[in-house]
Amino acid sequence: MKAINSILALSLIFAASCSPAKKGEENSTRQECLTEYVNPLVGSGGHGHVFVGASVPFGMVQLGPTSVNQAWDWCSGYHQDEASVIGFSHTHLSGTGIGDLFDVTVMPVTGEVNYARGVIEDTTSGLWSPADRTQEVAKVGYYSVPLTRYGIKAEVTATARVGLHRYTFPEAADAALVIDLENGGCWDASTETFMEAEGNNRVVGYRYSKGWARNQRIYFVAEFAKPFDSFELKGNKDMYGRASFSTTAGEEVMLKVAISPVSIEGAKLAMQTELPGWDFAATQEAAVAAWEKELARVKVEMKDKQQKEIFYTAMYHAMIAPMLFSDVNGDYRGADDKVYNSEKPRYTCFSLWDTYRAKQPLMTIIQPEKAGEFVATMVDICDKQGDLPVWHLWGNETDCMVGDPGIPVVADAIVKGIEGFDREAAFEAIKKTAATEERGKEFRHKHGYIPCDLFNEAVAYDMEYAIADGAAANAAKALGKDADFEHFTKMSHSYRTYFDKSTGFIRGVDEKGKFRTPFNPYFSAHRADDYCEGNAWQYTWLVPQDVFGYIDLFDSKEACIARLDSLFLAPSTIEGDPSPDISGMIGQFAHGNEPSHHILYLYTMMGEPHKTAKWVREVMTTQYRNEFDGLSGNEDMGQMSAWYIMSALGFYEVEPASARYWFGSPIVDRAELTVKGGKFVIETVNNSDKNIYIKSIKLNGEPYTLPYIEHAELAKDGTLTIEMSDTPAVWYDTDAIR
Repeated sequence: MKAINSILALSLIFAASCSPAKKGEENSTRQECLTEYVNPLVGSGGHGHVFVGASVPFGMVQLGPTSVNQAWDWCSGYHQDEASVIGFSHTHLSGTGIGDLFDVTVMPVTGEVNYARGVIEDTTSGLWSPADRTQEVAKVGYYSVPLTRYGIKAEVTATARVGLHRYTFPEAADAALVIDLENGGCWDASTETFMEAEGNNRVVGYRYSKGWARNQRIYFVAEFAKPFDSFELKGNKDMYGRASFSTTAGEEVMLKVAISPVSIEGAKLAMQTELPGWDFAATQEAAVAAWEKELARVKVEMKDKQQKEIFYTAMYHAMIAPMLFSDVNGDYRGADDKVYNSEKPRYTCFSLWDTYRAKQPLMTIIQPEKAGEFVATMVDICDKQGDLPVWHLWGNETDCMVGDPGIPVVADAIVKGIEGFDREAAFEAIKKTAATEERGKEFRHKHGYIPCDLFNEAVAYDMEYAIADGAAANAAKALGKDADFEHFTKMSHSYRTYFDKSTGFIRGVDEKGKFRTPFNPYFSAHRADDYCEGNAWQYTWLVPQDVFGYIDLFDSKEACIARLDSLFLAPSTIEGDPSPDISGMIGQFAHGNEPSHHILYLYTMMGEPHKTAKWVREVMTTQYRNEFDGLSGNEDMGQMSAWYIMSALGFYEVEPASARYWFGSPIVDRAELTVKGGKFVIETVNNSDKNIYIKSIKLNGEPYTLPYIEHAELAKDGTLTIEMSDTPAVWYDTDAIR
C-alpha cells in the first residue's frame, strides 16, 4: 500500500506541477514541463551510443529495445541504422565504447519461433522482429514501438528496480511472452541461468554472465497480469522461458519484472515495494515526475528552443548513470562478490576516465547528496577490492582506460566539502590507490615516470596518474596533510619528463631517458602506441592539474599560446590506425573524446578569454544538435552532456579537485540552480549569437574581477550577472590568476 501511495503521490505531484500541452492551449496558461524538452533519441545515431528506453534518474532498470546487431555502434542495444528488436532488456549502458548488460530480455511473439538471437538476413532465424520506427515513441519514462512480424504493439515504463511491460496482441491462439536469458550485450555471454514458474503467473530466475564484467549476476522475478496456460523452457540450454496464452484482437497483456544484484528475494521485495499493482499510466507518470524533479534542479531560459531542447536532453543523459546497485532493504553485492548491507544506497557503472572531468563535478553542484553517495560507494569498492574503481560495472572492476580516474572524483568531493562519506577514509583510499604497484605505477614509482619501451600507452597512463596526483594534493591541502601535499604535488609533475621543448609536444620517453623516434604528432595506433585514443596533438595539453607550471616549460606565455593556437589550425588528419573515438575535430582538437574537454578553457587561464569564448560557442552550436547524430562522440555515461551543461551555464572546472570553475561563454539567458545552500542564479545581459564575449561580471550586484568562480559561491544563494558583448575583452587581472 505504501508503494502504491508513493506512485500515486509522484503522479499527483507531476500533475500539479506541469501537464502536457492540450490542443489550442497556450504555454503561458500552464506551468512549464521540462521533460517536454527532452529528446531521448539524440545520440542514438552516429557514435553517440545512448540508451533508448524507459528509466528513472539513476535507476537500476533501463528498460528498452535490444537489436540483433552486436557491432560497436550498438553498444547500447539501439541504433538508428537498423530497426530490429530481439526483445526488451532491463539493463543497458548509455554512451559507452564497449557493450555489456542487456539482461533479462522479454519478447512478445505469436506462433512457434526459433529460440535464438538470429541474424539480420533472415527474420525467421530467431525470435526477433523488425520494428516500425515510423510509429516509434521515445520520451521520458516511456518507450513504444510496433513489432511488425507479430503485429504487436510494445510499450514499456519503469520504476527504479522494476520494468513494466504492456503488449497489445492480435487475435492468436498461440501468443506468448518469452523470457530470454541467453542474449546479452555485444561482448556478454551467459555462463549459468535458471528459470522456473511459480504458479501460473510468476517466473523467477537468475542470469550469470561474463563479458566486460567478468562475473555479472542478476536475479529477477516476473509477474504476469494474465495467467499463462503453460510455461516451457526452450532453446539452447533451456535459456528461454515461453509463457503461452491465447489473446483476442487488441488485447493488452501486461508483465512486470523486478531485478536485483543479490537474490530472487531481493527482486521480490523490489516488486512488492515499488510496483505491487498494474497501473501503467500511474507508473509512467511517476517516472516522468521523478525526471521532472531532477531536471528542475537547473531551470534555464533560452531564446532558441532547439538549444533548450539540447540542454534538457543533456541533463537527462547526465542522470541515467551511475545506476542504483542495492536492494530496497540495503543489500548489495560488493566488489569482492560478497553480499553486504548499507543504509546508504550503492551504485554501479562508474565510467570514471570520462566522467571525472565534468559529469562528477556537475553532480557536486546540482546533486551534492548523490555526489556524496557516489563517493561513499567508491570508497566501499576500494575497501573490497583494494583500490578505487577505474571503470566499475555491475560489481566488477573492468580496469578499462588509463590512470586512476577515481582519485579526482573522491578528491573533488573532499575539497568541496561534500557530505555523506568519511573524508579521512576517503583520503586513505586515495593514498592506497596511488601506492599500488600495478597498471604501470610500478615503473612510475621506480623511474619517476613510465618509460615508453616498458609499458604500452605509457604517456597516457602517466599523465592521467599525474592528474590524479594533482587532485590528491588538493585534497591533502584541504585536510591539512602537509607531507602528503608535498608528495603528491611532486608526483603530479611527472608529465614534465615527456615535454620536448624542441618540438613543443609531449612525447614518449624510454627507460634511458631518450625520446621515442621516429615521431609523428599526427600518428595514432588504437591501444598500441604511447597515447590512448589520441595522439601527441591532444595529449600535449593534458596537464589540467598544473597549467601554470606547464606554461613555464615554454619560452614564454606567448609561445605557449601560439602552440595552443596551432592545435586548431593543424590539418584534421589522423594517420595510422586511430580509434574512432578521436572525433569532433577542429584542427587536431577532438571534442568527441574526453582528453580534449578542458582544452578550450586554457585560453581563459592564459589571459585570452575571447578565444575560449569563440571555440566554446562553436562547439556548443555545431557539435551538439537536436538530431539522431547530435553528439560528436560517445555520450560516455553523461560526460559529453555534462560538458555542454557546464559550458552552457558559462564555466568549467579545468583543474580537477580545485573547486574553481573558469569562465567561458554562457549560452543561457538565465539559469536558476538548486544548490545545497538555496538558489544560485545566472543572468546574462545582451546575450546573443554575436555577443559571445564576456564584458563584465557582477556577483550579488558587486563587480567581480576573477576569471573563475569558486564552488563555495556556487553552492549558496547568489546571483551572477554576466554582461556580454561582440567585442573581446579581459575583465580580470591576468597577472593575478595563478
